[in-house]
Amino acid sequence: MIEVYDLLVKGGLVIDPSRNLHTISDIAIERGIMEAVERDISPDAAKETIDASGLLVTPGLIDLHVHVYRGVSHYGIDSDIHCLSRGVTTVVDAGSSGADTFEGFRRYVVDVSATRIFALLNISCIGMVSPLVGELEDIRFASVEKAIEVCERNRDLILGVKVRLSKSIVGENGIYPLRLAKRVAEAVKMPVMVHPGDTPVSIGEILGEMDDRDILTHCFHGNKEGILGEDGEVLDEVWDALKREVVFDVGHGRGSFSFDVAAKALSRGVVPHTISSDLHKYNVFGPVFDLATTASKFLYLGLSLDEVFAKITSIPARLLRIDGQLGTIRSGSIGDLTVFSLRQGDFRLEDTVGKVVTGKKLLEPLVVVKGGRVWTNRLGLAGDSQR
Repeated sequence: MIEVYDLLVKGGLVIDPSRNLHTISDIAIERGIMEAVERDISPDAAKETIDASGLLVTPGLIDLHVHVYRGVSHYGIDSDIHCLSRGVTTVVDAGSSGADTFEGFRRYVVDVSATRIFALLNISCIGMVSPLVGELEDIRFASVEKAIEVCERNRDLILGVKVRLSKSIVGENGIYPLRLAKRVAEAVKMPVMVHPGDTPVSIGEILGEMDDRDILTHCFHGNKEGILGEDGEVLDEVWDALKREVVFDVGHGRGSFSFDVAAKALSRGVVPHTISSDLHKYNVFGPVFDLATTASKFLYLGLSLDEVFAKITSIPARLLRIDGQLGTIRSGSIGDLTVFSLRQGDFRLEDTVGKVVTGKKLLEPLVVVKGGRVWTNRLGLAGDSQR
């Protein structure tokens, strides 16, 4: 048989929530594009075959909240080492750069990384440079005009606006930075991602400024001004925001995920739309580690595999308006895949307020395919991981 495909991923349990697909199938990729998704494709038809028998195969993961401006932002990490090699083919840098620092981010990070990187532009023109001074303590750093200009010039990469509202970030400026970020977002027709927690204004006031497609990240933080009231019940303003289709994102981070808050919220019907890691320098060696570990915490909390994978593939792709190309497994889509082992055992999982639980399932990425190229292959099979 004549070889017609560059790569064949064979025999895995394919889980693609965008198509309600949960079945054993083969996936063939040619020139970086998925060409066939069928029950049985002969290995003779491909130049390279990965045997995924007994493993899970999903679209390449999408992490809606990371910080990868290494060398400029104090949060920055190497996306290829900590994201791509751990199953995440597409990331969104959430506000590491602002209008005055975005060009460097594009040239020296985005353009030279194997990971596919998009960005949310910080309303502060300096971005998240230093831990010593909050980027919005001096409101002069928040330039609506500059932000609009940079968004318009970089629509291929910038997908929204980011604003952090903690007291240590905004100082005495309260909710005003969010209103400035909304002015930018409305002008360029993009969403705003809001970082809450320990804010000088109430979560209700923050949510009141947000519209559909706007993203509340760190939705399960255990700090002041969270989604639960003092009685442990979900606040009315949260239900109102969900009705308006405000997006609730996990954004685990170093200080923004509580098992107790998540469990209470889930039990009351508040389910996050997306699961993101907020991976950065201060949590990459724990308690976050990577997006797969963050996702495994929601298996512990009772979500199904299909629900979890939807929140790290098809749903973020739809929110970012890149669905059809990414976050899906279908003929004609970009050849991004992640192959997992679903490990069974006792696994230590920690939140950001000191609670440790024992999970019985852990997602372990073994093979990562981005644009048809095998970037990581831990199965020890034929094929060069950097071919």
